[in-house]
Amino acid sequence: MSMFWTARRNGVIARSKGASALPIALAALAVTASIALVVYLLWPTWGAVGSSEPSRLPISIGGTLFNVPAAAIRMKIQRHSGTQERIDLNFTYPTLDPPDAPRHISEEAIEATLPPIDRLFLSIAAHRDTMAPDMRVRTIYPRYLEQVSTPGADGLTMRAFREQTPYAGEDLFFANSPALSARCTRDATTPGMCLSERRIDGADLTFRFPRSWLAQWRDVADAMDRLTVQLHGSKG
Repeated sequence: MSMFWTARRNGVIARSKGASALPIALAALAVTASIALVVYLLWPTWGAVGSSEPSRLPISIGGTLFNVPAAAIRMKIQRHSGTQERIDLNFTYPTLDPPDAPRHISEEAIEATLPPIDRLFLSIAAHRDTMAPDMRVRTIYPRYLEQVSTPGADGLTMRAFREQTPYAGEDLFFANSPALSARCTRDATTPGMCLSERRIDGADLTFRFPRSWLAQWRDVADAMDRLTVQLHGSKG
């Protein structure tokens, strides 16, 4: 008889342990599912599949915030978010997309056909209270310009800088609608290049592009405006 009661008591204890283990297992399963859901929702999804880097970076320059495509940053050391003194970017023109990764091109291929210049370069730097670009165009450049201006294509005007001045060998192009001012070197052993500057709050934006693009200067002016809006949200 004692053996019967002992066996029955052991069975009751076993069922009691099994019954108490079930809620614990269900609670553990619920916690695991909650953690998995949180991880899924917070897992970064920027950029291409398989990439661990975000496609755009918030970068503050001169106290001014820019939303910058990571692939457009030319120097790897600048490819991080946060405060920076300067960044150097390049974009494919006219799409304004970040350029593809560089491909190896043989020396023979380079000599056979020169690739077209299709990059719009942009440097953004803190201005540290230096003279604003538009003020320089109005007050500094006229001291060194020739008196005669030359009408250009579709409303664009050119004035050459005098020889024996800091800007000798360059020309100033400007227009009112859309607004554009660009200082350009002349074609020589290398194609002429232009730079156009603008200020946004604490940062100066310097665009660089081939002088030959001025044949479609309205498109270039529009591209610089659109790119500025994409990076900051305003034209400056």
